[in-house]
Amino acid sequence: MEEKIVKFPAAGGGLTDRFRRPLRDLRISVMDRCNFRCPYCMPEDKYHKDFQFLTTTERLSFTEIVKLARIFAGFGVHKLRITGGEPLLRASLQDLIGDLSRIDGIDDIALTTNGILLAQHAAALKAAGLNRVTVSLDSLDDKVFDVMSGGRGSKDKVLDGIREVEQSGLLPIKINVVVKKGLNDETVFDLVEHFRGTGIIVRFIEYMDVGTINHWRLSETVPARELVELINARWPISPAEQNYHGEVASRYMFEDGQGEIGFIASVTEPFCGSCTRARLSSDGKLFTCLFASEGTDLRGLLRAGASDQELAETIGKAWNGREDRYSELRALQSEPGNKVEMYYIGG
Repeated sequence: MEEKIVKFPAAGGGLTDRFRRPLRDLRISVMDRCNFRCPYCMPEDKYHKDFQFLTTTERLSFTEIVKLARIFAGFGVHKLRITGGEPLLRASLQDLIGDLSRIDGIDDIALTTNGILLAQHAAALKAAGLNRVTVSLDSLDDKVFDVMSGGRGSKDKVLDGIREVEQSGLLPIKINVVVKKGLNDETVFDLVEHFRGTGIIVRFIEYMDVGTINHWRLSETVPARELVELINARWPISPAEQNYHGEVASRYMFEDGQGEIGFIASVTEPFCGSCTRARLSSDGKLFTCLFASEGTDLRGLLRAGASDQELAETIGKAWNGREDRYSELRALQSEPGNKVEMYYIGG
């Protein structure tokens, strides 16, 4: 007997999973390719020049993405984040942003990017309806940046892109920094000092075991608590309240009034219990966890002519059955198993 979609009983309706977690956020990967080769995401030895990425027809079209986003909005999703790979490699991305911004119920559209192409696209993205930008920038040290980006791109181009975003009014800007022990942990202070007092929010992310190709080891993770203590010793900071339920970063304010800083402790302090995020890969698979091994094929249904109701029932069934809490159970895993790679579904 087919499962019925369960409506979330709180105000506004929507779906809940097996742990009563509502569906509120959708992360949409529009591109599996990237112009960086970060060792923790797309190492060059694996994603070389002959690697077979998706073809154009294998990726969801903008029309298909908008159709699915409208169904997700009907379930209570109100925040969209555009990811990759590198999303700005997708031609005419501003057209997709414009269409998504007109969906009833969607009140926030954000973009995560490595920033290399931001300077040339920021104004058009803002005009199309983009609300916010998050830039991945792991170090301001040229040599470390080169290692962390796989020898691709330029730190100065990323900083140019950030300045253009500021001029375009896509605020607040957030900087995501994945901290890996022995690689870029010694350059943390440089990032804090550079952006402190600018209104730009730096967020330090614990290096984690997304996918399987980065050969993650716990010994390479710098606990967020250590970074809090180190930064507090130099620039006193105090905890701040969450902006909303389910916010992944722990917020702190500089006590001298020079802005905000964040820490994402996905390894040492998991936040599975408040996770409201679903992820849509660029080839149309729905994933209910960043650490999932399998997704639900929505592209196949779309191209077979499935109705909106049929698509909604498939999405509802996937979320209703969701019981993911990988980070909370990580220590109990004897074998990590195969997990979808980060470039495929975004961060």
